[in-house]
Amino acid sequence: MTTRHSSSAPALSTSQPQAKGGAQALPTRSIRMIGVPLDMGASRRGVDMGPSAVRVAGLEKRLEMLGHHVTDAGNIRVEIAETQAVGNKNARYLKQIAETCTRTAEAVAAALEEGATPLVLGGDHSLAAGSVSGVAEFHRRHGQKIGLLWIDAHADINTPETSPSGNVHGMPLAALLGLGPEKLSNIVGFAPKVAAENAVLIGVRDVDAAERENIRRAGMAEVYTMRDIDERGMRAVMEEALRAAGRGTAGYHVSLDMDWIDPENAPGVGTPVRGGATYREAHLAMEIIADHGRLLGFEIVEVNPVIDEHNRTADLAVELACSVFGKKIL
Repeated sequence: MTTRHSSSAPALSTSQPQAKGGAQALPTRSIRMIGVPLDMGASRRGVDMGPSAVRVAGLEKRLEMLGHHVTDAGNIRVEIAETQAVGNKNARYLKQIAETCTRTAEAVAAALEEGATPLVLGGDHSLAAGSVSGVAEFHRRHGQKIGLLWIDAHADINTPETSPSGNVHGMPLAALLGLGPEKLSNIVGFAPKVAAENAVLIGVRDVDAAERENIRRAGMAEVYTMRDIDERGMRAVMEEALRAAGRGTAGYHVSLDMDWIDPENAPGVGTPVRGGATYREAHLAMEIIADHGRLLGFEIVEVNPVIDEHNRTADLAVELACSVFGKKIL
């Protein structure tokens, strides 16, 4: 692994609708919102209400104001933790999480088959084992690979053997890169879902010792810590990251954990870590993704309204979704 200090996207409309406030929404997409109210992957409860909080914050209306056609597919069915057996303490509720992720993968692939861009609302980050699998499966049917931008305070690349907590929301990236656990790695019947050279970590600042070894074992070369962003700036980091994720792929899926942002701006997250991206850095990252025009799917995870302040974190999640789908200042 070298830590940096330092194929076509889905067909889109070429129309250029004028949004309110003078901002142009480019390009127009058909977007399908899919809620995944999953909280079995985390210790702290409450992220199961994240999809509702983001909806209440006006996501659908705000995207439609940009000229997009938005449909809400409702929520994926998720079991209630109190009615379920925990299972292996090293990967708590793994069976139930894998079942939820399989349903998520099917819904995401179906959205893509129907020409829509999936916008997944979480829920804890373990759901990404399903959403990314759905994007990968759809493009695999067309002989294409995908890239992945994992934007997070944490690496989420533990396995049951290395996890200090047994919380599966710390394992989805490992699963997508083929490190296991097997129930998550083999969703939709193949692994890995993303080649290591096309998977990029952005903004990490809280990484377990065992995760460092797993990053090396997986062969990830593109890892950008908050120090990289501090030293080099968000633009340089994002441009390099997008080149890596886009190299030889149909485009990339973006998995945004709201704890990537500093808790001063996003207090309603399950695992806050000081020293994250600022409000404007977060918007700039999303705006640069929009400029490149190769977004295949997008998800926002780990919004926890139970510990939020007046729905601030959900409001910010909506703003960032608008930026990644083309909202501009002018």
